[in-house]
Order: sequence, then C-alpha cells, then structure tokens
Amino acid sequence: MKIAVLPGDGIGTEIVAEAVKVLKVLNLDLTLETALVGGAAFEAHGHPLPDSTLKLAMDADAVLFGAVGDWKYDTLDRPLRPEQAILGLRKNMGLFANFRPAICYKQLTDASSLKPELVSGLDILIIRELTGDIYFGQPRGRRIATDGHFPGSEEAFDTMRYSRPEIERIAHVAFQAAQKRSKRVTSVDKANVLETFQLWKDVVSEVGLQYPDVALDHMYVDNAAMQLVKAPMKFDVVVTGNMFGDILSDAAAMLTGSIGMLPSASLNAKNQGLYEPSHGSAPDIAGKGIANPLATILSAAMMLRFSLDQAEAAARIEAAVDAVLSQGLRTPDIYSAGMTQVSTREMGDAVVKALG
Repeated sequence: MKIAVLPGDGIGTEIVAEAVKVLKVLNLDLTLETALVGGAAFEAHGHPLPDSTLKLAMDADAVLFGAVGDWKYDTLDRPLRPEQAILGLRKNMGLFANFRPAICYKQLTDASSLKPELVSGLDILIIRELTGDIYFGQPRGRRIATDGHFPGSEEAFDTMRYSRPEIERIAHVAFQAAQKRSKRVTSVDKANVLETFQLWKDVVSEVGLQYPDVALDHMYVDNAAMQLVKAPMKFDVVVTGNMFGDILSDAAAMLTGSIGMLPSASLNAKNQGLYEPSHGSAPDIAGKGIANPLATILSAAMMLRFSLDQAEAAARIEAAVDAVLSQGLRTPDIYSAGMTQVSTREMGDAVVKALG
C-alpha cells in the first residue's frame, strides 16, 4: 500500500510527522514517500504543485496531506499561491466527495462553544461536493465594466455552476452513507435565489426516490448555519455544494471543541483518497510545538478505512485517541483546568503508547 505524504506548510510538517509515527507502529505493509507541496514546493520548484508531486499522488493508493498556505504568499498571482495545490490535487485525482465528520467526544463536551446538553453525543457527517460550484466555474477573473450601475469601474466575477451528473454522483454518496447511519439526509442549498441550487434541489430529490429507507429534507444554507448552533443534534448526514460545505464544515468544527479534532477524507470513484485535517496551516503557531495532531492522526485512520481496507487498524487508532483524551491529555486548543497540557509531539507519543 503506497502512501504519498505531503506535509505542506506551517504546522503541516509537525502534525503529519505525528500521524506518520502512528502509522509506522501498526506494522502494516505501507510504503510512505514524502514530497513538497504548497509554499514549500513553490520555494523549491517555483510552483505549489510540481509535476513530481502530482505524479506521486496520482500513483499512490492514498495521500496523507498536512496543510498549505502562509500570509507571505498572498501577493503571488493566484495560480502560484499555495492553496492552488489542493485544488489541483482534487481536480487531477477526481476527488469529488469530501467527508467531514463532526464528532464531539464525551471528554471534550465542555470544550465546545455550545452548552454541553446541545452537543453531548454529537455525530454529524458533512458531505461536501468538491469539483464543481464557484471554485471551479468558468469564466472567472477581473475586467472593466462597460455597463451596469457603475460604468467603467473594475469588477471581479466567478461563475457558480453544477451539472446534473455531478449532483447525482454526490447525492448517491450521501444517501449510501446515511443508510449506514441514522438514515437521515439534509440537503443544503440556496434554491430560493440561485438557479444552480434549484437544479441541486431538484436532482437530490430525484435521487432520494431511489432510497425509500432514507428520510430527506431540504434546508437553505442560512437556516442550516443557524440550526448548527441552535440544535445541531437534528442533523445526521448533511450534503451540500463546494462553497457551502467549506463554510458549514468549519462552523460544525467548533461544536466539537476544536477544529484541531476534525479529520477529513476526499475520495474519487476508485476510493483513492486524500486525507487531511480540516484546519489550515496556522503559520502563527508553526514551529511552537503546540498544534493539535489528533485531526491528522484521525485522518490517517480514515485513510486506512476508506482507501486501504484496513478497518481494524483504523479502529485501533480511533480507540487510542479516545484513550489519550480519557487520560486528560490536552494540546492548548482543547485545554481546560485540571487537564494535562502536552505538546504536539507528546500527544503523538501518547497515541503511540495507547496503541500498545
């Protein structure tokens, strides 16, 4: 089983190192090969996604990804910015389905931004479509307007688009995931004002007829954002487009206590996947040894389960994470009085120890 390890920028190198350490003690037949991506790749090769890195990812069974980005690259032309690396990987690998579980561990109920009674037992799966929507719509760019309210002014534009096959594909993923859970899907759209999401709503409803055992409801994205902080337990599987999913999954992260706890998986039709923490590169804390590696370690567990057919090993990692939390070990993002504060490396060591 070949894994492409792409640590990236900022805290990416620190958290991926801990996940790799955990994988290595499982005694699985894994080949791990590391390459540069993001800002680190730009510095070395003049591009955030060099051909050699892309080839490594395409040839691998799975990709373990850290994070990319740094404020110092904000002045680069958009195609050269570190964030373009992840978009390029999604596009070239055909990664259309993003799984972002938001689980509130019982040990972290008090760390949530909401009252314990609202998040106790929380287990939401947000499924985000990754290859369409406004991030990939054409055309996009800047121009001088020739008409409209402000003739002759500079304007910028991005095109939101979805096709029926794209929506059908992600809808099937959501309904099939729900069949293995509580058999409830909430489709999030903005069909009242956007034609793109009227198509989304219509197609998801049609696909839903093929899954009579799964209850389907539709919710506008603004209401969904409100309900996430008002009554999050009402959700089970949430399926939505690229931009809305990007926003809602980060909002859901804070219900769990910290975005540092949230793993994610991005899969293609062959179950080849890219696995990464839901958080970013956090350059402000890079090198300080205080980043939470658990989201990356849990992403590695998802990798074992979804792409490498190693469900037992994945469950061992998840049980080890639960154990270290029960021991009261906390990185600063989830620390509370009475707990034991540990560094990035110490948290990784604790998971390794818990694995036996």
